[in-house]
Amino acid sequence: MKIPESTKGSLEQKLRTRQRERWPRLREIRVRYRGEFAYADAVMTDGETSPLFRLRYAGRASVFGFATHLRSREGYEDSVLPNGPFGATPQDAVDFACGLYLADPSALVTN
Repeated sequence: MKIPESTKGSLEQKLRTRQRERWPRLREIRVRYRGEFAYADAVMTDGETSPLFRLRYAGRASVFGFATHLRSREGYEDSVLPNGPFGATPQDAVDFACGLYLADPSALVTN
């Protein structure tokens, strides 16, 4: 199921707002789309870009399937948040991936 344009706009706004609120080491989060997937890349303050995670659209703009980008295998692995849900809000996905890659374990604990 392709991600609707209205959902793309709200998703990007949620991701960028969370990045500005909690992750000042990132200059921005870039989002690209392919079918049912939204791919989020981190742009560091020095301009370096690296993949963070992939979200899978399943018909709702608030919760997505979540896969973390694994640098060790240069691919995405379906992930479960520490509190157990198989889906993630865009904000939880940003916090989890940035906590992992920016070495902030407090972000890996969700409510």
